[in-house]
Amino acid sequence: MRRKKIAELLESTDLGSEVTVMGWVRTRRDSKGGFSFLEINDGSTIRNIQILADDKLPNYATEILKLTTGCSVIVKGVLVKSPGKGQKVEVQAIDVKPIGWADPDTYPLQKKGHSLEYLRTIAHLRPRTNTFGAVARVRNALSYAIHTFFQERGFIYLHSPIITGSNCEGAGEMFNVTTLDLQGIEDGKVDFGEDFFGKPANLTVSGQLEAEVYALALGDVYTFGPTFRAEDSNTYRHLAEFWMVEPEMAFCDLKESMDLAEELIKSILAYILKNCKEDLDFFNRSFDRDLIQTIDHTTTNSFERLTYTEAIEILSEVREGFEFPVEWGKDIQSEHERYLCEVVFKRPVVVTDYPKEIKPFYMKVNEDGRTVKAMDVLLPRVGEIIGGSQREDDYETLLSRIKEMNLDPADYWWYLDLRKYGTVIHSGFGLGFERLVQFATGLSNIRDATPFPRAPKSLDF
Repeated sequence: MRRKKIAELLESTDLGSEVTVMGWVRTRRDSKGGFSFLEINDGSTIRNIQILADDKLPNYATEILKLTTGCSVIVKGVLVKSPGKGQKVEVQAIDVKPIGWADPDTYPLQKKGHSLEYLRTIAHLRPRTNTFGAVARVRNALSYAIHTFFQERGFIYLHSPIITGSNCEGAGEMFNVTTLDLQGIEDGKVDFGEDFFGKPANLTVSGQLEAEVYALALGDVYTFGPTFRAEDSNTYRHLAEFWMVEPEMAFCDLKESMDLAEELIKSILAYILKNCKEDLDFFNRSFDRDLIQTIDHTTTNSFERLTYTEAIEILSEVREGFEFPVEWGKDIQSEHERYLCEVVFKRPVVVTDYPKEIKPFYMKVNEDGRTVKAMDVLLPRVGEIIGGSQREDDYETLLSRIKEMNLDPADYWWYLDLRKYGTVIHSGFGLGFERLVQFATGLSNIRDATPFPRAPKSLDF
């Protein structure tokens, strides 16, 4: 008989039907009346289904009474109405077959209440907990909602390269990709001409530049894939490997891009409010009592929009001391971002028109010559979640900016070509997916928002 997922069974009204359940034992309670209650979970929902197994089963004493947390089982039985509170149905077992045992003396999840820090040390087992099962389901729902959002609007999904010869951000924090035996190089000088690609190669920090290629041919495209930063940053909001959602739109200016970014965030958060209620209730109880209210407030209120200069003016008036000084020409730090969202405006904020010196070469220079048509979307609790801009579409200006950043124009010949042949106004942005998962779950550390966190000195398997 084909197995029924627990999420489906718990909503079933087909009482008296014979069903097969496969999953892992969460708890076992024994009664003096000669029967046991097994709580089984299969990952399809945060809820367990209760199995009633009595001593009439032939393996009751030899196997069922030995089942402990973590054991896997196949249960065949009859779906019946449950007399217990908090559950509509349960399964009266006809057969309980243990598949895999879990030694209670060594199984790390035998007890409840493990810290998130400890669970990071057993990333191969933490998906079996309520917390990380719920993270996985919410992450899945967010992914589905993102693809649905763009597909319904006629965007084309693009697979941008993971191995690249260009540096989108113009910074040096990139992972190198090589087939050379670097340990065998005695003088420390690497001849990349002998390498696999015949030149230096890296893991991508963004799919943006390649997405622009296709946007300037197909109109609206988006990428959704892994990106990599080799920054030695041990913070609650940084990873070395993370996923980015990056739309690029031809014939689109900065305002239209901001409108799309706001619409995207509201749409995908509204989706999980509707489709992940049980998991969000869990996070609301366990991690952030205001989580659902915050998500709902985000979906139903317009985002505040102001320029970088206006933001600096507001922050400069703050009498409480920030750890990082507020000064025009410097980056707005996470503490400043959160202050704007959580204290000043009490809603998401979009900051625009940053100084060109602190932004990448590809951003459109404003008429003032000092700022660029950039935008950052800031959310409460996580700060920046989206960074984007109107792209520089003028050949000479772009060439000048590349040189200003001490980059070699020869490395960007193809990118410059896009401005030589049929250039158009175009814009795009990147959404940090793990930060979105953080916001949607109330988790404070980004390492808990991804299945296998990659960070400095952290590579268990």
